[in-house]
Amino acid sequence: MSQDFTDDDLRELMPRLRRFAASLTRNEASADDLVQSCLERALSRRRQHTDGDLRAWLFQIMYRRFVDSQRRTKRYAGLLALLLPRDEALAPSTEDIVLSRAALADFNKLTPEQRALLLLVSVEGLSYQEAAHALDLPIGTVMSRLSRARCALRELNDGARPASPLRIMK
Repeated sequence: MSQDFTDDDLRELMPRLRRFAASLTRNEASADDLVQSCLERALSRRRQHTDGDLRAWLFQIMYRRFVDSQRRTKRYAGLLALLLPRDEALAPSTEDIVLSRAALADFNKLTPEQRALLLLVSVEGLSYQEAAHALDLPIGTVMSRLSRARCALRELNDGARPASPLRIMK
């Protein structure tokens, strides 16, 4: 093709450009923006197009625009990280809040002994020996009860019903 490509030539290549843009961005709206940016660049630099393949030239422009936008996004994220205070935590998402509340509700379903052991060891950071001393229990009992408490909490988080603390005798 000569350097004088027409609008019809561009319209003919649009489906291929959109397909390539979608494979790069993995987002339909971003792909459309990339195609528009590519065509704007091609039209503004029409005189730079040599007698080469128009399709290859447009793909080259599109890929370079994509890489440039990725670099720009990384730089922008880096600048934001520098400007935001580091000790300021971002607000938790709704999903995190719901999961946290569900985990606390599951924790409250445990027996008081299991909750006490989990609080002492997992939250307060006591060693098994210190927890055994605090609860006046042998260390082996603390270890086995803690294991059962963790297992019960895991089952509750997975949606299973907790095993009854009472044994059924026949």
